[in-house]
Amino acid sequence: MNGEASESTVALRKAPVAWEALEDAFENNAPEVHSYLNVETGDVVRIVDGVAEPSMHSRIASDPGYVVVDPVSSREQYRWMERYIETVEEPELHQKLVASIDGKGAFRRFKDVLMSYPIDRERWFTFRSERLRTAMQTWLDAHSIEAIPREQWEVPSAEQVKDAALREERARPARKSRAAVADATRETLRELIELLPVRELDMALEFLEFLRDRRPMPRAKAKPVDKTPAAVGDDDTSDGPEE
Repeated sequence: MNGEASESTVALRKAPVAWEALEDAFENNAPEVHSYLNVETGDVVRIVDGVAEPSMHSRIASDPGYVVVDPVSSREQYRWMERYIETVEEPELHQKLVASIDGKGAFRRFKDVLMSYPIDRERWFTFRSERLRTAMQTWLDAHSIEAIPREQWEVPSAEQVKDAALREERARPARKSRAAVADATRETLRELIELLPVRELDMALEFLEFLRDRRPMPRAKAKPVDKTPAAVGDDDTSDGPEE
């Protein structure tokens, strides 16, 4: 009884599993590829022999925070194709798929045939995904891991972005006029004068008077030049008409 109770009360480790990455890991059964699930973050780490550093592989393999993923064997995935073909009712497609899985390169030929049948191709993806999920869930249960939904980042719509921009614009203080800025500056100067020691007031006053007096004086407008021709006889130094 005690043994049964202890087995039934095994604490599950909750992990926000990245399902798509885990599906890829379960489907990829190449001998040089090793996948690990991080039980804290739910991320899947993939290590390829000859590419990753050997020390990295050994470090992750010995880390209790990672669990090695057992991919679905090629034999089992081949059975999935056989079972899917049994569901195909269209005679021509059924015959092509049966011929495609005969011999080496069956997986590639099977996918090539479905490329010309988009509806059946999507149906195959759903068929395979359901079996992958079943294999993944069995594996998670065997390792006492409870998959929890990962937080999804929602992409805001154009209307949401526009509304947020309007709210931000309304929240900004109104732009002050030039006169208002000048008044605020004068008020700040008055506050500073109140804080100055008495012995520095004379210096401050002299500096302010200096700033006042150094303002550029308005330039006098030049008098217009009188271009009217001089009257005959004005400043005439001639001796009169020649006789």
